[in-house]
Parts: sequence; C-alpha cells; structure tokens
Amino acid sequence: MEVSVASETPLQDDVRAMVQRLNEYLIPLSPREFQFQLTAEQMMADDTTVFVARNREGRAIGMGALKVHGDAFGEVKRMYAADAVRGSGVGKRVLDAIEKEARRKCLRLLRLETGSTAGFEPAWRIYERNGFTRCGPFADYPDSAYNVFYEKNLSK
Repeated sequence: MEVSVASETPLQDDVRAMVQRLNEYLIPLSPREFQFQLTAEQMMADDTTVFVARNREGRAIGMGALKVHGDAFGEVKRMYAADAVRGSGVGKRVLDAIEKEARRKCLRLLRLETGSTAGFEPAWRIYERNGFTRCGPFADYPDSAYNVFYEKNLSK
C-alpha cells in the first residue's frame, strides 16, 4: 500500500473526522475522567506536531501527534488508523514519523498514555513492537486502573 506521512494542520475536515472517529472508539472503553484526548484545536499548540498518513488518492487514513514537554520528553498523542487499513503498517509509519521528529528535536525519551481495558490491545501491540516498554505515570496523569503508560529511550 502506497502511503505518505507528513506534518499537517489538524484543522482540516478529514483530520477532524479522524479525531471524531477516534473519540467514538475510545469513549465507551473507559470512564471519561481517565481519558485525556486532545481536540483538533489543542493539537494546533506550538508544542504539538500532527502527522497525517494519506493513501495514493490523498485520503487521510491515519494520524498521530508529538507533544513536546520542554526538553524533558516527547509524548505520543492521538494515534489512529482507519478501520480499512488497520494491520497494514499505517500506524507504524505514523509512529516512525513521530519518533523521527522527536530525534530531530533532540528529545531523549518518548512517552505515552493509553487505556488498560479491553479494546486497547492493538495499541499495546504497536507500541511494544516498536520498542516501547511499560512505565509508571508521568506528567500530571493519575495512577489508575484505567491507564497504561509506555516509554522509549531515544538515546540508544
């Protein structure tokens, strides 16, 4: 499958639609107070870079974001692949773009928060297959039974 991944604005209709589909998938999986989703507007912040995967026809089929926490670490946010392309490597391509940008910014650590309940297994697999290991809570995330945390050392 021919896929391109590039940094783009999240304020495009097709990217907003992916954000909406991701939210529709995630919201039923765990209590709302343990979900930390960025809106398209929040992803426009100076500390956040959004990557969009597009197919040969230019259709948005995946996304993810890098949120930089000073020079301390980068955080992977809003990872999503359209149903039709799940398992085809689109998520890995987006994750690779995020990691490449983190390295370009000289960040030494990538972290992320995801859910712990049934339905999050595909997320755990992609992160673990790409060198992330489970860790404890970071930033201002609560330590709860509904959240799982990962990190990847980029200084290796």
